[in-house]
Amino acid sequence: MNILVLCTGNSARSILLESILSHRSDGRINAWSAGSKPAGKVHPQSLELLAKEGFPTDGLSSQSWDDYAKPGAPKMDAVITVCGSAAAEECPYWPGTPLRAHWGVDDPAAAAPDNQPAAFAEAMRFCPTKPASCLRFLSRK
Repeated sequence: MNILVLCTGNSARSILLESILSHRSDGRINAWSAGSKPAGKVHPQSLELLAKEGFPTDGLSSQSWDDYAKPGAPKMDAVITVCGSAAAEECPYWPGTPLRAHWGVDDPAAAAPDNQPAAFAEAMRFCPTKPASCLRFLSRK
């Protein structure tokens, strides 16, 4: 199953979910992430938390969702938005009819620098719960 996780900046929440979905699915999910206004780099706190929790960080990048709407891009089976901004924006045309879901998580990258460690920790606590439900659903198929 191909899943695209969308957010605005594609530096934190969507990156966390991309890694978690890919790692915990035992090869059943190919996950990618992208943003409507990508930050251009993955937030260092995202990489630090993923590494600390044992999730892979190789190949993670902040990129535009336009990259996945081009001809030749992987066909998505599901598109998940993880922030209010991305959920309210007009999504690009996705070939086929992917499932759509919104899993709202506050943006830890938007927190004041002194509050970012706690904000990222909170996002990291939330992020594994939804993928676990998704993976349980997929295991029944």
